[in-house]
Amino acid sequence: MRSPKGLYLSFLFSACSLFLFVSCKKSEEGGATEKSKPVVIGYVGGFHGLLDVDNIEAKKLTHINYAFVDIKNGEAFLTNEKTDSTNFRKLNLLKQQNEDLKILISVGGWAWSENFSDAVLTDSSRKVFAKSSVDIIRKYNLDGVDIDWEYPALAGEEGNVFRPEDKQNYTLMFEEIRKELDVLEKDSGKSKLLTTAVAGWVEFLDATEMGKAQQYLDYVNLMTYDLFQGDTVVNHAPIYTTDVYQTQKSADAAVKAFVKAGVPVEKLVMGIPFYSRKFTVAGKLEKGLGQKQSAQEYFKGYTFIKDSLVNQKGYKAFRDDVAKVPYLVNETTKEIISYEDEESIKERCKYVLENKMGGVMFWEYDSDPKLYLLNAIDQGLK
Repeated sequence: MRSPKGLYLSFLFSACSLFLFVSCKKSEEGGATEKSKPVVIGYVGGFHGLLDVDNIEAKKLTHINYAFVDIKNGEAFLTNEKTDSTNFRKLNLLKQQNEDLKILISVGGWAWSENFSDAVLTDSSRKVFAKSSVDIIRKYNLDGVDIDWEYPALAGEEGNVFRPEDKQNYTLMFEEIRKELDVLEKDSGKSKLLTTAVAGWVEFLDATEMGKAQQYLDYVNLMTYDLFQGDTVVNHAPIYTTDVYQTQKSADAAVKAFVKAGVPVEKLVMGIPFYSRKFTVAGKLEKGLGQKQSAQEYFKGYTFIKDSLVNQKGYKAFRDDVAKVPYLVNETTKEIISYEDEESIKERCKYVLENKMGGVMFWEYDSDPKLYLLNAIDQGLK
């Protein structure tokens, strides 16, 4: 017979074994206790032509979103399939460097969102659009679909079609695409992703049903940049709401609003601009930020800014200590340049980690060919 002590130790061993078995089963079933690493989603511009994939650091990315796929006659459409197909092949080869890398097509964008509203207007048109989108990733062995509709039920580029029904049709579109992806998952035996890029301001939430739409989505990419304020010179991508001028817009404000609207914070991905915005002050230059501007434009990427303009050619570097972002001021030309640098990237990564967000995404890869910002992201999320 075993002693009482022996029986107790036997019981304890059995209990520990059972606990370990249950824990392993949970991990196998997707309930792993180890926290998922933040995603790093980079948009690459297929509209530039053939991609130079040699400069893409595959190991520092989790997802690549290929921009853009157009919409024609209610279907997702490759405007230059010969170039696109070559780019898809090259991007897929990057998986030799990072087997976990996911390649998605991004449909729409600022210039190609004009036909979304018509494409998803009815049950039958949504089925056609969803099938055509998924057919592209089926044909080229890609990993998912990203929707960049700018914007449902709101004006985007001049001439875009939009209507009140977009609010509900936006959700129904995701439902239909998810159904098609489920079929492809079953056929291929591989998981397929559905994501979306959304405006980083509160008005977008009034025009959509993000609390409902999110159930079909893996990630919601917040475009927390181009946060303009009428004709005011602004930080176009503030992390926190500044006190230099009147505004309600910031990455922090967007995250809080989307969570309040019902989007789980772990699905939210913070957008980072690798490009800059240049403003020209109207009248006498005083403080710059908060002044009235006479012109603004999409400007150079960070490699050019860092190597050629920071404290050079009349541009002096400043930092908004509340918004946590840098800007340049040129007293001679009365120009203000709002941009990202390594320090603001560090702050963004800190915010993502502390708030348990899904990760970060950036627009776009070619804006920083020396990879200053991607390297900062890689360090900041470790």
